[in-house]
Amino acid sequence: MLEKTFDPKTAEPRLYAAWEASGAFAPTNDLAAEPFAIVIPPPNVTGSLHIGHALNNTLQDVLIRFERMRGKAALWLPGTDHAGIATQMVVERQLAAAGNASRRDMGRDDFVAKVWEWKAESGGTIINQLRRLGASCDWSRERFTLDEGLSAAVRKVFVKLHKDGLIYRDKRLVNWDPQFQTAISDLEVEQKEVDGHYWHFAYPLEDGSGEIVVATTRPETMLGDTAVAVHPDDERYKHLIGKCVRLPIVNRPVPIIADEYADPEKGSGAVKITPAHDFNDFQVGKRHNLPQINILDDFARINANGPRDYQGLDRFAARKKVIETFEELGLLRGIEKTRHMVPHGDRSGVVVEPYLTDQWYVDAKVLAQPAIKAVEEGKTVFEPRHWEKTYFEWMRNIEPWCISRQLWWGHRIPAWYGPDGHVFVDETEDAAKAKAREHYGRDEPLRQDEDVLDTWFSSGLWAFSTLGWPESTEDLRRFYPTNTLVTGFDIIFFWVARMMMLGIHFMDDVPFHRVFINALVRDAEGKKMSKSKGNVMDPLELVDDYGADALRFTLTAMSGQARDIKLSRERIEGYRNFGTKLWNATRFCQMNGCARAEGFDPAQVKGVLNRWIIGETAKTVEAVTAALDTCGFDGTANALYRFIWNTFCDWYVELAKPLLNGADEAAKGETQATAAWVLDVILKLLHPVMPFLTEELWEKTADLGAGRSEPMLISARWPALSAALVDPKAEAEIGLVVAAVSEGRSVRAELNVPPGARPALLVLEATAEQRAAFEANAPVIGQTLRVSEVRFETTAPEGAIPFVVEGATLALPVAEFIDLAAEKARLAKEIAKLDSDVAHVMKKLGNPDFLARAKDEVIEENRERLAEAEAAKAKLAASLARLGAVG
Repeated sequence: MLEKTFDPKTAEPRLYAAWEASGAFAPTNDLAAEPFAIVIPPPNVTGSLHIGHALNNTLQDVLIRFERMRGKAALWLPGTDHAGIATQMVVERQLAAAGNASRRDMGRDDFVAKVWEWKAESGGTIINQLRRLGASCDWSRERFTLDEGLSAAVRKVFVKLHKDGLIYRDKRLVNWDPQFQTAISDLEVEQKEVDGHYWHFAYPLEDGSGEIVVATTRPETMLGDTAVAVHPDDERYKHLIGKCVRLPIVNRPVPIIADEYADPEKGSGAVKITPAHDFNDFQVGKRHNLPQINILDDFARINANGPRDYQGLDRFAARKKVIETFEELGLLRGIEKTRHMVPHGDRSGVVVEPYLTDQWYVDAKVLAQPAIKAVEEGKTVFEPRHWEKTYFEWMRNIEPWCISRQLWWGHRIPAWYGPDGHVFVDETEDAAKAKAREHYGRDEPLRQDEDVLDTWFSSGLWAFSTLGWPESTEDLRRFYPTNTLVTGFDIIFFWVARMMMLGIHFMDDVPFHRVFINALVRDAEGKKMSKSKGNVMDPLELVDDYGADALRFTLTAMSGQARDIKLSRERIEGYRNFGTKLWNATRFCQMNGCARAEGFDPAQVKGVLNRWIIGETAKTVEAVTAALDTCGFDGTANALYRFIWNTFCDWYVELAKPLLNGADEAAKGETQATAAWVLDVILKLLHPVMPFLTEELWEKTADLGAGRSEPMLISARWPALSAALVDPKAEAEIGLVVAAVSEGRSVRAELNVPPGARPALLVLEATAEQRAAFEANAPVIGQTLRVSEVRFETTAPEGAIPFVVEGATLALPVAEFIDLAAEKARLAKEIAKLDSDVAHVMKKLGNPDFLARAKDEVIEENRERLAEAEAAKAKLAASLARLGAVG
């Protein structure tokens, strides 16, 4: 007999260990099985499970468990990313906290060895946390982006792209983190709104005829100005185009140029141009062939290109000095306070500088063309489809991809320099030396490039390097292209697009056929979670409190394609109660002798109630299968919830009680066998979403009646039921009973009929089939609706409340149990209150000022409140009308 409650804390580790030991996570060895592969978005090796990971990995696990049960060769390939800057930062901080030497004091080899040591001891924490969530990855295939196999793939790709002219070295602007002294990607840049100023500076015309005023939030960059731009159609400045100003402080003449980048409506209409320190200015500089003067060093201090008394100053000290000097020169024309966005390194927290430096680049524009075409032709589809627009927008406007980083932890760039700076690119140092020997005609000392590759470069190969490429492995032949990628919208460009580009280029096929973009998890009020707001929800804490299944079902149920997830503990608790409901229903079935019958054939069932539940089961199998086939995760969860809680637990179990307790042994036996059969189907359907609870119930009900051929649910076959099992006649009959009981309960509740009251249920108008249904099911209606009898009448007595169900007119004589006048007054009062609420909300929603100021989620909340109030009002009005009909 089942225990009274399910204990996740003891069951989850036991069940997970059993799954792993059974080998169930590995794809079947049956080569005839259709492959279905997912590669995990590799979490940072420094990371720990956050709620976004929980969502993303739950959805992947739902899919992989579903396809595994369908008999496919289901592979969910796990791994972690070496996360260059994040990991290097962790280890550097640990060294500093322990009072050890810095990485520069240690030297490259010793520092990298220390990082590997940290990785062996502390890295991969998130992998064990994924196990707690129930992730059924094939851990025997776990990969790491710095594995030797993946490193070989990285070197081969770099060398081939360089040979094809698609990797090259260039001097361009990058996002520069002065604390880590490295270029960083856009994804590692956090835009923060800060208080600042616009300083208005006057630049004197070189001919002494006047001045032109520019405004800037970064005064120190004026030391690198090489032009002033005005709009070509700006009448105020047309006569100055082609002239020069004398740049204050540095005393350098710079031209006044015409460029549409200058906005006549903004400030003075004239803008200073600093090509080496601003991304927009860089483009203006290229259009006008302007000099690029870098005034900062790697630490964001003024370098030798600045005036002598500025050299060595930190950028912010230089800013202060520039402002003071302009004031002394009488050229400061104004200071204006402003709030503006300033880029910061997401890990260092310091202000990021646009910085001109030599880096390695990939010609992303060339690689992007086949990747764009693949999505246009439907070889890879995005779900929801609107994300394709984002993908196309990025890909069609793609810039060269900076792939070098000034770090020590990562894939070192396979390029060596000769004494004259000539570069030799190859997979090994020996191969590079051989090239150098051929080039110079003798052996010459070579120096390897100090930089490492952007982590997105190695993770861009993830879909095929993890399967063994460049070797021609069985896994590569079997599982590439993969089927589905589940990921967040924020890395469509950084990861999805790069996997598309590199996968097509090196494998001549897309890396995945479908990309599902999961939602963003927000707090219960719809606010983005952040540590500073104190609204972060720790998934492991939620698992401790409610069990993994409750969290998984919540995330699945709320993963609609068009909205973010508003997560609350109350919602998770509700879905834990859903699991408890199923547990209790199973326990009820056990206590009432429900057991699998040898050779049970659902198509041969005779009883109307049992034919009805079998048909409802078949419809649910179809609905859940169709939803999972299309990544309709919320549709999956909603169909399961409705069927399990409402149809099976609430109605079937309740309606089956008279049969299970009755004297008709044949009907009782059939109902017991049917209930056991339906429970088995339920456990299979629910398993992908709630694997622990269902596996536990599968194990605990193994000895009920005829044995199963599938000892573990994780390896059980997905149900496939014929549509012919749906019996329209049984569906109509039980549907009528359910509707009558439901509406009758509503009438009782709305009119405050005491629970102990037992009025009769009167059938006033009904078809012959409906009358037969009411007559056949009178005992169960009496029990579930708490009525004394089901009686057929032509007219209702005074004080009877009529209601219509599927065209049949019924009535409950309740006058003897309630005060009709008092109920009318109560309902009228509640309706008046709702009228007031509706009017208040409608006034807000009709106020243009409110709509302009309010956030989208606030407006949506008000609309939901309005809809709820109107629905409640309609319900109460119907009850009042019923009372009015009886006088």
